[in-house]
Amino acid sequence: MTPAPWPPPSVEPTQKRSALSILFLWLGCYSVAVVLSIVVTPSDISGGDSAATDNPTIWVLALSALGLWLPFIFMLRWIARRAGTDLRTYFGLRFVKIDWLGIPLGIFCQVVLMNVINWPLNKWWPSTFNSQRIETRARDMVDAAHGAWFMVLFLVVVVGAPFVEELVYRGFIQGGLQARLGSTWALIITAGWFTVVHLEPIEFPGLFAFAVVLGLCYRRTQRLGLSMVTHLAFNATGLLLVALS
Repeated sequence: MTPAPWPPPSVEPTQKRSALSILFLWLGCYSVAVVLSIVVTPSDISGGDSAATDNPTIWVLALSALGLWLPFIFMLRWIARRAGTDLRTYFGLRFVKIDWLGIPLGIFCQVVLMNVINWPLNKWWPSTFNSQRIETRARDMVDAAHGAWFMVLFLVVVVGAPFVEELVYRGFIQGGLQARLGSTWALIITAGWFTVVHLEPIEFPGLFAFAVVLGLCYRRTQRLGLSMVTHLAFNATGLLLVALS
């Protein structure tokens, strides 16, 4: 059975959704997500001796991630239900055997592609684009995760983030934009969008290159399975490389 592209050609009026409406829906969810992530994150969890506050950084990460993800999940479910279907069917959340190729592809992107992209930048601007600075965010998270907390970090970074981000960026944004702008522009715009929203300029070159790979996975299959597995393998490899170094 050939997977249907997003938006499904039979869906009205969703396939008529403009690029501007996609932007407004994303901005609305992102605004709610930022507020919610602040609300659900404890204002002061640095003190005390209880087990719940032994590792506040990972608590903050997990709660903030939930606050950021939930509005997008509800929005995507709302869109799918308005179209008379479910989230899985509407956004191509389907896996087949070939999606396992995403594991070596994700490892390749983390180990090879990132170095290829960052190597000339490091030569030109060594004080800015060096491995220590590029890895700062990941290393800070790994250093804060001890024992069982590393599993919490792993679930957030390796499982939750790829699942939600692929639904939002490849399924919703790229899938929606390609109906209006064509597959190439949709891929480029989504890759840039995905890159900038991570808010770490030093990571932008590598993130953009990786986002293009994810976009190509989606454009080729019109499903989220391959891009999700690739994203998962990429994040897992990066996390483990930092943890073992």
